[in-house]
Amino acid sequence: MTRSRTPLTLIASLVIIGFLIFLFFYMKHQFTAVRTEVTEDVMVEKITSMGKLELVKYSMKDVLEKKQIHTLLPDERVLFVAVGEVTACIDLTKVRKQDITRDSSGNRITVVLPQPEICYTKLDHQRSKVYDVSGVILPSTTKAMIEDIYKLAEKRLGDNAREMNITGKARESAQTIFKPLLEGVSGKTVVLKFR
Repeated sequence: MTRSRTPLTLIASLVIIGFLIFLFFYMKHQFTAVRTEVTEDVMVEKITSMGKLELVKYSMKDVLEKKQIHTLLPDERVLFVAVGEVTACIDLTKVRKQDITRDSSGNRITVVLPQPEICYTKLDHQRSKVYDVSGVILPSTTKAMIEDIYKLAEKRLGDNAREMNITGKARESAQTIFKPLLEGVSGKTVVLKFR
């Protein structure tokens, strides 16, 4: 009789131990499991009609080094590789009715366009990198230097595009892209001029 109880007790003990092990891992999983929830409420603040004809885009790369030179402390330095693009366009919403004229024969149309402008300068945050920060003692200074170099990089991309005459290239592109489009639509010879 005691012999028959021993296997039953052993089986019951193994079942209880197995259940406790299962319960332990289940509870451990429940306490360590992390769920991420993201909620958002999107509100449109402003709707703007776009009338800008993008004519040229420069994809650019620039290496910037910014130093803050101190008298006693070591110099603070950040080295940054900026990758981005600058786009030039013509704002067609600024074209007025009096800017479009026909000659006396009606075969030639003259369109006076506003001067090309830089539509946007966009820094590619995925491809731009901070390569080195040195001489910085406080973490808050590091953060401020990195924020400053990002702002400086975006400004420099725009400045460099202006120096490379991006708006002049946009004027040329208007002649090769926009003029044939207008001639195709109107069936007339089109002359583009800029204010």
